[in-house]
Amino acid sequence: MANDLHPTTDPTKMGLGRSIAVLTSGGDAQGMNAAVRATVRVGLYTGAKVYFVHEGYQGLVDGGDNIRLATWESVSMMLQLGGTVIGSARCMDFRSREGRTKAACNLVKLGITNLCVIGGDGSLTGANDFRTEWSGLLSDLVQDGKITDTEAKKSSHLNIVGMVGSIDNDFCGTDMTIGTDSALHRIIEVLDAITTTAQSHQRTFILEVMGRHCGYLALVTALSCGADWVFIPEMPPDDDWENHLCRRLADQRARGSRLNVIIVAEGAMCRDGKPITSDQIKELVTDRLGFDTRITVLGHVQRGGTPSAFDRILGSRMGVEAVMALLEATPDTPACVVSLSGNQAVRLPLMECVQVTKDVTNAMAEGRFEDAIKLRGKSFENNWNIYKLLAHINPPDVKSNINVAIMNIGAPCAGMNAAVRSAVRIGLIEGHTMLAVHDGFDGLAHGQIEPITWTSVTGWTGKGGSMLGTKRTLPGKVLEEISLNIAKFNIHALVIIGGFEAYVGGLELVQAREKYEELCIPMVVIPATVSNNVPGSDFSIGADTALNTITATCDRIKQSAAGTKRRVFIVETMGGYCGYLATMAGLAAGADAAYIYEEKFSIKDLEVNVEHLLNKMKTTVKRGLILRNENSNANYTTDFIFNLYSEEGKGVFDCRKNVLGHMQQGGTPTPFDRTFGTKMGAKSVLWLSEKLKDCYRHGRIFANTPDSACVLGMRKRALTFQPLSELKEDTDLEHRIPKTQWWLKIRPIMKILAKYDIKLDTSEHADMEHVIKSPLGK
Repeated sequence: MANDLHPTTDPTKMGLGRSIAVLTSGGDAQGMNAAVRATVRVGLYTGAKVYFVHEGYQGLVDGGDNIRLATWESVSMMLQLGGTVIGSARCMDFRSREGRTKAACNLVKLGITNLCVIGGDGSLTGANDFRTEWSGLLSDLVQDGKITDTEAKKSSHLNIVGMVGSIDNDFCGTDMTIGTDSALHRIIEVLDAITTTAQSHQRTFILEVMGRHCGYLALVTALSCGADWVFIPEMPPDDDWENHLCRRLADQRARGSRLNVIIVAEGAMCRDGKPITSDQIKELVTDRLGFDTRITVLGHVQRGGTPSAFDRILGSRMGVEAVMALLEATPDTPACVVSLSGNQAVRLPLMECVQVTKDVTNAMAEGRFEDAIKLRGKSFENNWNIYKLLAHINPPDVKSNINVAIMNIGAPCAGMNAAVRSAVRIGLIEGHTMLAVHDGFDGLAHGQIEPITWTSVTGWTGKGGSMLGTKRTLPGKVLEEISLNIAKFNIHALVIIGGFEAYVGGLELVQAREKYEELCIPMVVIPATVSNNVPGSDFSIGADTALNTITATCDRIKQSAAGTKRRVFIVETMGGYCGYLATMAGLAAGADAAYIYEEKFSIKDLEVNVEHLLNKMKTTVKRGLILRNENSNANYTTDFIFNLYSEEGKGVFDCRKNVLGHMQQGGTPTPFDRTFGTKMGAKSVLWLSEKLKDCYRHGRIFANTPDSACVLGMRKRALTFQPLSELKEDTDLEHRIPKTQWWLKIRPIMKILAKYDIKLDTSEHADMEHVIKSPLGK
């Protein structure tokens, strides 16, 4: 991130006299509509004209009615729709120069010199070729008398920006492509349903997922459900895999497991390049082990359905960034692709990303599989390494004589159990004895502590709530009892999984180290709360599941309003004093406003919001959605806002209110919360193992430095450990929120997409970066 070179630029005038066209190409992906909607609305906000190109590149070539002006209302109610509303098509015509010449002529005639392409690497490469040829195509058109010299001069340069829409997540340079998270939602829904029937009959299920050249969906699915085996194209199994697989499945059954799950990417292959099919695996398992085996091929189910909250937010943020990138581009700027890294929007040179994507395919073709995994990026490599650790290694015979206790603190949330499971299993792999503490600090004080084994956490990744039991009680009043039990059970390290209470409780233990030597052990806090309010982490386990619950509910509410017309819904969300859920759900559900504690609001602001809705009811979009965080204001309560809107909207619109309550804490965890919890749990115990080695003095563990008690959090692009004591300065303990919160910067996007006339801060924007290639051992 860097300061803008033109901080004086008024974003609402950046696009005056400019025209932008947006098209979707190649395979459809959920979330494309969110990207189209954001591109249209932000384009209009900047003063530009925006055009839809229907049916992808085919529409660009055919022109005519396929290229139409877009309006604000024309993208209303698009957010929750899967697929692409403006259509997509595989286009042979655009591959010929003749076809591209026709496309260029259609754009020049409409004065369009900015093209936003949403699609896979083939679509984006096509866009770059089009841009490279542009001046040549214009010369041909002038020569043939199809356009004038003046028209050619006006359109002398074509700007291209790409957004990657692909459920396979097969494009290098971006953490997630639009549609991947939604595809994982579809897969996990099916997998959860299959698991129940498989357990009933003691069956083996083979689940085939999409991914001809990329194993991302298969790998994350395997990590999310603790599959017994996964076949991905990037890392074919060893030559003796048939025997190994059968041993693994038989071993799992011998341990008491009632089902086996095998995940297969459609592009799975042996090391010699021959495909590995689901039928082949079924035959092997049936013949060798005699297990009742079934195959489920998911196919196009993965592309369908409503987009997840993450894909809507990703598409919306990318759409905003794409418009800014187009309007800031110069003839010297290379065609770029906008993507997300961690929680940051980044711009990357399009052809650099395409080249690295091709490098992966080449590495696989040449049998350099370790290189293929590295080239996929850090996230893919981490997922692979953690999956291997959790699935492929049996606990060692030699014990470390270390006891690690694990506990849940605060309100329950989805994904807690996934973190417990991976922490327990990694601990056992490291040779430690793992101890489960029931009911939080109360349980630690009252000795509700027992050993927890490999099989006792089987199937926990997909379970909501807290299997260990959790309470909000802090340790301050029972420190004496806690220290006695740490000594009694010989606890050498502590994993605390929970919300703000977990952070404060950890801090209280650290502060009590001077008085109680037993507390001088390494500790790690893993943030897990729907509120996403733990200092030291941009994301908490559980927040994604809650966000999807709120978004799905808001979709239904908006749909009911679409029938009755002229209706405004006021929806109250959880989050304590943290406005994360209200803001992100506002962005994902297309809310008109989201009231939060962090952004103070007055009666004048409420008046502006009411006025805005009164004007909205005059358009074709006759419905409104207002979100309010539960503690946003002590006096402007949900009832107050409901009464105010009801009174002021009399005769124009009527109001309804919904308090979502504890449904936000329940439900099965989303794929993100399962994998995030799994990675956090694993990383925390691996870190504790290293810390225990550092703290071993004269035959005992002694840890009293600040860095021996940390929060493990996601910061921008990496998982990092930060001392509890150092984070205190950045924490508002009274309101239980961090003092700096990254997501506040994206609140203006929600307001712009809801048609508020506000200024978008362009002083901080994404500069062009470069794809960082991993150093490869050839």
